[in-house]
Amino acid sequence: MSYTIEGRTGTWEIVVGLEVHAQVISHSKLFSGASTTFGGDPNTQVSLVDAAFPGMLPVINHECVAQAIRTGLGLKAQINLNSRFDRKNYFYADLPQGYQISQFEYPIVGKGTISIELQNGDVREIGVTRLHLEQDAGKLLHDQDPTKSFVDLNRSGVALMEIVSEPDIREPEEAGAYLRKLRQILRYLGTCDGNMEEGSMRADVNVSVRKAGEPFRTRCEIKNVNSIRFVMQAIEVEAARQVEIWENGGEVDQETRLFDPSRGETRTMRSKEDAHDYRYFPDPDLLPLVLEQAWVDELAAKLPELPDAKRARFQAEYGIAFYDAGVLVAEQAVADYYETVARGRDGKLAATWVMGDLFAALNRTGNSIETSPVSAEALGKMLDLIADKTINGKIAKEVFEDMVETGESPDAIVEKKGLRQVTDTGVIDAAISAILDKHADKLAEYRSGKDKLFGFFVGQVMKETKGKANPALVNEALKARLDA
Repeated sequence: MSYTIEGRTGTWEIVVGLEVHAQVISHSKLFSGASTTFGGDPNTQVSLVDAAFPGMLPVINHECVAQAIRTGLGLKAQINLNSRFDRKNYFYADLPQGYQISQFEYPIVGKGTISIELQNGDVREIGVTRLHLEQDAGKLLHDQDPTKSFVDLNRSGVALMEIVSEPDIREPEEAGAYLRKLRQILRYLGTCDGNMEEGSMRADVNVSVRKAGEPFRTRCEIKNVNSIRFVMQAIEVEAARQVEIWENGGEVDQETRLFDPSRGETRTMRSKEDAHDYRYFPDPDLLPLVLEQAWVDELAAKLPELPDAKRARFQAEYGIAFYDAGVLVAEQAVADYYETVARGRDGKLAATWVMGDLFAALNRTGNSIETSPVSAEALGKMLDLIADKTINGKIAKEVFEDMVETGESPDAIVEKKGLRQVTDTGVIDAAISAILDKHADKLAEYRSGKDKLFGFFVGQVMKETKGKANPALVNEALKARLDA
């Protein structure tokens, strides 16, 4: 444990658990056929079920259930073949039913684990308590009128996966690493896009503090934090607040709070309700959800390769370092791009070009890997030109920049600009002769023992051939001439 807070009365550690609400990728809502597309005009994607019209009955969305199972499998979690939907009763203006259909006592997914990597290279396992399915509520709009609030029910009934961690997190960095890893897994699985700006992934952060070896103390929940950076900041701020209360002889109240990033503080939202306050009971309109193991096995067999497995394979198959493999698998699209470039080629060289020149070009041009001006196939062809000695590494830099600017193929650029590498030993020998005649004084110094001048001669010959000479042939021929 490295992260602690030093107070007047001693050293405190933080205890954090995260509840992540991840919107399920599906064309329709959890219990209705209404669209889930983001950005629709208010109240245009609302069925009679979502609006809670009398007599409307929910019907479970098969794909949402499948997505929850896929996520559970990706989290190495227990899939519960028997689960149940309950009514969570509370009143709010954006909840027309007066209750939320959610899984409480019997969730679809049980305990699992997420492996996280910290900046210092340490790897930790963070436990997952459960994953359950539930409906999202609507949205209140407060900026449409000076005196009124409006309700948009487009989000009402959208399927959410609530993924609850164990209280295993002990520092803000771990919370950030956990969220990044969870988002990465969800994106690889195709079960949630992880877009925190659009609200399709958001976190409730449970924070408490204690002295080393103490039992858990009272926790506070920070509601709906919508960025990883803000989650880390909120933990620091809330933990410091709680330490100050305890050290001043006070008691931390169990409550729900909001984080204000502009002020760097958390503030009270409401007292924290216990489960009994919601008056959970089985939804009478929905039968228990009973799964067949054969279906779960079928979904498991069709899962994509997940980040940790892909990283290990990249290391073994392409010979790249652990860190480089981690960078390349961070996003599925980047991993796919790299593998197209590397397949059948030098994996280390492919990694160097993707992580170096390509990433720099994307940053410079404001592109993503999906909109890259250089396709993976084109970059692969350029590496082939290096491998067959058509061009050298220096020429390749020039070719690549032209590929970024023009979108042309590497072989077309090489031919058009006459960049083909010089492998004619006669031409190379002539260039060497010219340089040695020009620098007779340096030649004498070299032969008197200043062998570090070898690099000078290599540079001059490359300059003489406008960078087109094969470096290996230049080195070989120079060595023979200088040591003659």
